[in-house]
Amino acid sequence: MTLFTFRGVKSHEWTFYDQSKMIRVAVSGGAGRMGKAIIRSLQDSGKVTLVGVIEREGHPDIGKDPGLMAGIAESGITITDDLQSTLGTADVLIDFTAPSVSLRNLEACIDKGIAAVVGTTGFSEEETEAMHMFAQQIPTVISPNMSVGVNVLFKLAETAAQSLGTEYDMEIVEAHHRMKKDAPSGTAIRLAESVAGALDRNLDQHAVYSRHGMIGERSPEEIGIQTIRAGDIVGEHTLIMAGPGERLELTHRAHSRDNFAQGAVRAAVWVVGKEPGLFSMFDVLDL
Repeated sequence: MTLFTFRGVKSHEWTFYDQSKMIRVAVSGGAGRMGKAIIRSLQDSGKVTLVGVIEREGHPDIGKDPGLMAGIAESGITITDDLQSTLGTADVLIDFTAPSVSLRNLEACIDKGIAAVVGTTGFSEEETEAMHMFAQQIPTVISPNMSVGVNVLFKLAETAAQSLGTEYDMEIVEAHHRMKKDAPSGTAIRLAESVAGALDRNLDQHAVYSRHGMIGERSPEEIGIQTIRAGDIVGEHTLIMAGPGERLELTHRAHSRDNFAQGAVRAAVWVVGKEPGLFSMFDVLDL
């Protein structure tokens, strides 16, 4: 077994994982809607085993069986708030929580020397910088959307924007359920970044997040990002590219959270055994 030492927040040996073994997965935020979907997907994978589910201190579901809560068979483990002990039994952590929790969890993964998959969104600029710094210390996949289809959409958006060029206006419309806390969604921002990069535009300068009143003529460089929050919409993202006499639209609609969960599990299987570094779903999917 090959070993090498990397220098990070804490220095220790990194062990390449034997891919013939079942990968041991811990889930943070496992009592939530995404967490339950991930637990169901873990059961269906055949390549992984669930070894722990973590929730915040005082969560009402601590002590319950996560399998039963996810609507599948009894798992034989219980939801806990003991992050350190749980990570000590895992090869990788899947995290869908909140920015401050994800940062704490990633530090704990560094301490234990295990991989991480982070699907949390809503990071501030400062939190994003900290997350990327931490992610250099262990193999880490970070993506605002783990869906295979959405990541193909990102790639298609780059190609389409490059081909259509500056004569076409770029607008993004995203819709989510009424409980979603951040807006625009991380997926919409990532989609806008794909377009901005393809057109050599600075998104900070050219993004337009709302329009109201006598706003005047649309500037050619604008990238509009509009938000809808209603009902129980799982997630919809549309890129509108409108030019002279025609309009091209690329749309992804999530019918359930299962596609996000399946992508997260796929990322967890892929990242274990990789060298420390920051990866995206483009790496996982070889896009």
